[in-house]
Amino acid sequence: MDLPRVLIQDEVRRALLEDLGRAGDLSTQATIDPEKIATAMVVARDSGVVCGLPHAAMAFEAIDPQLLFDQKIPDGDQVSPGTVIASVSGHARSILSAERTALNFMCHLSGISTLTAKFVSQIAHTDARMCCTRKTIPGLRASQKYAVRCGGGSNHRFGLDDAILIKDNHVVVAGGITKALTAAKASAGHLVKIEIEVDTLEQFEEALVAGADCVLLDNFSPEQLGEAVRINRDRAALEASGGVKLDTVKAIAESGVDYISSSQITMSASTFDIGLDVELR
Repeated sequence: MDLPRVLIQDEVRRALLEDLGRAGDLSTQATIDPEKIATAMVVARDSGVVCGLPHAAMAFEAIDPQLLFDQKIPDGDQVSPGTVIASVSGHARSILSAERTALNFMCHLSGISTLTAKFVSQIAHTDARMCCTRKTIPGLRASQKYAVRCGGGSNHRFGLDDAILIKDNHVVVAGGITKALTAAKASAGHLVKIEIEVDTLEQFEEALVAGADCVLLDNFSPEQLGEAVRINRDRAALEASGGVKLDTVKAIAESGVDYISSSQITMSASTFDIGLDVELR
């Protein structure tokens, strides 16, 4: 899986600047001989799906371009405790100064990939696709959405500018489902999809008549979702959202909806434990 460098350069640079502050790594400068050479192994402490190797490689490279980062497995691979994910060799000072930034990215993004994979496994017997949302940590959206893909999930829109999603507050201010959709269709280019959020089956039927490309069924029960699928007859793509958890996603998927979106996979994922074990040379 590919992630263009340009998308993460600023993220990694900001993280390093935050850590190094105004004077650099005082601990390492005070204790480590500048000529000391070392090799460090990036090792999984948990079981799950690894992600963030491009970020780690970039962090080490930014500190010291002479460091040799050797990636052992690709992002998206399943690992178990003890799996060596990568190694980095070169000046010990450089390795130690980049360590925390590199691991922070990997631990956070691997947590998202691992949680996403758990959701995906629950619905693998259906045709539904698991999607993330725009509920991401500011400044990390591209990386978090990349982690979702590494875990087998799909991305929802990346921002306000790549699709029209008419939410409940848009509907209120616009004056209703039909008015909002009519205005959106008059404004949208021919390549822009239009999705609208509904709270009831009555609103859903109105959205279908008004010609929505996709309908977001917000906080519908599995029974209501099944009824919406029956009413729809493949006229619009259907997305279920709200109340989506690991113990509910299976029933939601079995209703027959096309997409399931949840902020949990980007906002509630636990940190995945990855360590750096140093060997002196």
